[in-house]
Amino acid sequence: MKKLALHWQIMIGMVLGVIFGLLMTNVSGGANFVKNWIYPFGKIFINLLQLIAIPLIIASLIKGISDLKDIAKFSQIGGRTIMIYLFTTVIAISIGLLLVNIIQPGDGISQDTLNNLSATHADNASITNKIDQAQKTKGAGPLQFIVDMVPNNFIGAASSNSNMLQVIFFTIFFGICMLLIDVKYSAPLKGFFDGLNEVVLKMVDIIMLMAPIAVFALLANVIVTTDDPGVLVALGYYTFTVVLGLLLMICVYMTFVYLYTGKSPIVFLKGISPAQLLAFSTSSSAATLPVTMERVEEHLGVEKEVTSFVCPVGATVNMDGTSLYQAIAAVFIFQALGIDLNFSDMLTIVLTATLASIGSAAVPGAGMVMLVIVLEALNLPSEKLALGLALIFAVDRPLDMCRTVVNVTGDATVAMLVGKSVGKLGDPKVKDWDDHYKK
Repeated sequence: MKKLALHWQIMIGMVLGVIFGLLMTNVSGGANFVKNWIYPFGKIFINLLQLIAIPLIIASLIKGISDLKDIAKFSQIGGRTIMIYLFTTVIAISIGLLLVNIIQPGDGISQDTLNNLSATHADNASITNKIDQAQKTKGAGPLQFIVDMVPNNFIGAASSNSNMLQVIFFTIFFGICMLLIDVKYSAPLKGFFDGLNEVVLKMVDIIMLMAPIAVFALLANVIVTTDDPGVLVALGYYTFTVVLGLLLMICVYMTFVYLYTGKSPIVFLKGISPAQLLAFSTSSSAATLPVTMERVEEHLGVEKEVTSFVCPVGATVNMDGTSLYQAIAAVFIFQALGIDLNFSDMLTIVLTATLASIGSAAVPGAGMVMLVIVLEALNLPSEKLALGLALIFAVDRPLDMCRTVVNVTGDATVAMLVGKSVGKLGDPKVKDWDDHYKK
């Protein structure tokens, strides 16, 4: 019997997880049962993916650079990657602004809803923490994000996945220097990192065997820990606007892939779908990174020289889904509070959100932090800031899951576009976990 494709296995796990979570919410002690006996399997899966993220970046990036044997080619990849990421970010923000001004979801928010959300969430510790982080980010110098990219201790940088840009900087520096020394000295290093890369990719294949069970556990936990499902109804137009914008952005990606690479949108979605489903389940581009790289390289045909740079940088810098959400959230908050915005304010959102997506890349919980920066750029009164965040905080978790899917899809899209532009896009070469296992 033909084995069921991985993306179908994951989707079945997600559906069963939602159903199981809903059942447990109606059972006495059900939420605690899910938390103590089901969710740990999902957490173990995330930990495994995070465990191999740094080794994968180091091994694949050094292998990719050393395989190029040409620094000029690497600079081409880097320049085109950054330019395309900025371009897609502006498109995402523009789509968000267009939709929110057409649908105007904030006009349907009643004063009672405002009062309830304010009483429930305005003093939330997470919201005040995000406001404090935004103040620190704004207080930094204009080049602080570049300073933050350069580590003073590689071991310290590699000890945390939140320092991914620092690891990328060191690894690129290391890889370029390998190209500049005599091949008799670099050859042993290249052999080591080539082997390490193959081992880590095989670890990804084995970890993915657990994916259907893991997403079942993660989705069940999301359902039982949702504070107030009724809020989704009160903020229905806002939720609909964000989801519609994210779907349109995925359509933009598929259009770019089809027009520039000639690849079918169906083939593209089928290849990247397991990474999309994991991104939805984990709400983390960084945790999904090993799977994204494996799918883009083996199932979409992008060569390692491209994926090893584009995907890790994208997981940290590319925030198309988050930027689109910020544009909608910012205008929605002003609409709900009865404050008008003009065309100049819309341009401010585009510029601020684009710059914030770069400058805040290494900040934990960057999405909400970036939104605070955008709201303050629009001169939202400080006494209204916590209320504005409270408006969207109640539905931020499910929308975060959705926008992470777009972020991951954007990484795969840019990898394909850059790969095509430098002649590094070929046919998929799928590897199974047991290819070399002697049964």
